Amino acid sequence: MPQILDGKAVAAALSEKLRAQASELKNHDVTPGLATVRVGERGDDIAYERGATKRCQSVGIDVKSFVLPQETTQAQLLDLIGRINADSSIHGCLIFMPLPKHIDENAVRAALAPEKDVDGITIGSQAGVYAGKPMGFPPCTPQACMEILSHYGIDLTGKNAVVFGRSLVVGKPAAMMLLGRNATVTVCHTKTREAHRIASQAEVLIVAAGRPGVVNRDFLNPDQIVIDVGINVNAEGKLCGDVNWDDAQTVKAVTPVPGGVGSVTTTVLAKHVVEAAQRTLQLEGN
Repeated sequence: MPQILDGKAVAAALSEKLRAQASELKNHDVTPGLATVRVGERGDDIAYERGATKRCQSVGIDVKSFVLPQETTQAQLLDLIGRINADSSIHGCLIFMPLPKHIDENAVRAALAPEKDVDGITIGSQAGVYAGKPMGFPPCTPQACMEILSHYGIDLTGKNAVVFGRSLVVGKPAAMMLLGRNATVTVCHTKTREAHRIASQAEVLIVAAGRPGVVNRDFLNPDQIVIDVGINVNAEGKLCGDVNWDDAQTVKAVTPVPGGVGSVTTTVLAKHVVEAAQRTLQLEGN
């Protein structure tokens, strides 16, 4: 049986640290602030917004919610982002995507100040990930993967790591973050020939393929640490990951779905908001 890398335990430990940090900021008359921006009434956005708001408020972050109708124009949305950029009480901004098709997402990404981009959607944040510099913030999901590995004391130095997935949201930043921790990284995707053979050699495997159960026993080995980012609904209507759970019972350690990476993601969002507030205080101190 593998070690279960419980995301809820990671989130609880991280939240305790964030409460202390938020309290210290308030001693300096700074209350960490998050703005959430949602256009329309997508059910998954509403659910994530609810969870993120609850998590942030629980550690001492002030949350301002901006909900715009589906027919909101691009100009109206950009105007709101401009006001958020200028509001010193807001340290981080979460914009729910995808946006309605009549809005240019690239223009929206470009409009947000990188220092307030707590979910890695701007070019500035992406540059920070690739350069290993504190410019903006990485996307919350790959950062959650790193938090899990750190919590369980998994040293990545010199390890052979494989990322299955190449999206800007998870795969690419995860690869850069693994490199930043001195792993040797290979990126596979759905067009990779013999991906199962490459993945099966990994000591650490991060799976973000977006396909339920696509990683089976052919991708796995008994000494492997598996981080399953996928959140899918199977034929029985139950949540499942990208990794076949039954096959994963032979590996060294694995994150469950649900209860794994997803459980840590909103806490990472809160962490980024607190860090953004800390950076602001440091700048004011200088």
